[in-house]
Amino acid sequence: MGKIAFLFAGQGAQYPGMGKSLTEISPKAVGLFELADSIRPGTSLQCFAGDPAELTQTANTQPCVFTVDLAAAYALEEAGIHADAAAGFSLGEMAALTFAGSFSEKDGFSLVCRRGELMQQAAQEHPSAMAAVLKLKDETVEQLCAGFPDVYPVNYNCSGQLVVAGGTDHLDQFCELAAEAGGRVKKLAVGGGFHSPFMEQAAAAYLQELLQIGVKPPQIPVYGNRTAAPYQENRETMLAEQIKNPVLWTRTVERMAADGIDTFVEVGPGKTLSGLVKRILPKAEVYRVEDAATLEETVGALRKTGGQE
Repeated sequence: MGKIAFLFAGQGAQYPGMGKSLTEISPKAVGLFELADSIRPGTSLQCFAGDPAELTQTANTQPCVFTVDLAAAYALEEAGIHADAAAGFSLGEMAALTFAGSFSEKDGFSLVCRRGELMQQAAQEHPSAMAAVLKLKDETVEQLCAGFPDVYPVNYNCSGQLVVAGGTDHLDQFCELAAEAGGRVKKLAVGGGFHSPFMEQAAAAYLQELLQIGVKPPQIPVYGNRTAAPYQENRETMLAEQIKNPVLWTRTVERMAADGIDTFVEVGPGKTLSGLVKRILPKAEVYRVEDAATLEETVGALRKTGGQE
């Protein structure tokens, strides 16, 4: 086995009940949820018992998913599995950086709450949504986007899967054209058109928040969505600009593999990132941890293949 990377789940993976079983087996997960509730009362309740509509609201989604992401990573560490590197998808990048020591838990959670508020506000001011386009080449989707004044390619997930953000007036029309071109289109359960110019104002305001707190150098390499490379200089700007720029996930995973990472563990709700990595790197070892059952499965599998203890 080569190097292990933790991949932190992003917005859209949320579901009612997420993270609850982790608090039954992980003391650090318990402490994290207690901290979250002390800063933002009701976070645990939303994770454990919130309804899907409530969890889809960006100001709720981001702190909830962030907390579950970190709780899963902490549970893995407590089980003796340690990351050599990390990356996170969109919101997950905040959890990855907090895990890597760029923020304290308190600052990381507080910043995520603010990030969610700013992005929800931007979405309300610029009504927009997102849709995943499957089975088309990236170039084809980019060409279709170019035919609209406010539809943008934003998440380069893997070959044959590109997410777009668009204004509500034009996104449905774009989806029809993508389907006519042979694509399969799926609307996403998110509250706005993220990683696009719709988020310009949110990114500018978030930069000021980041500059006040500062982004410390991560203790392990954290690969950024904005550049597909590890964080180095200009961390505050890079993290703020991520909000209004595409997520280069395919390039990120490929760069991690080129740097010697051959084992990926998705931490947090869902299995979206696990599926993407399998598409990008068919020979990689891919696991996930979102609850007590998947933690047990993943730790057992990693120990059999020579993982850390």
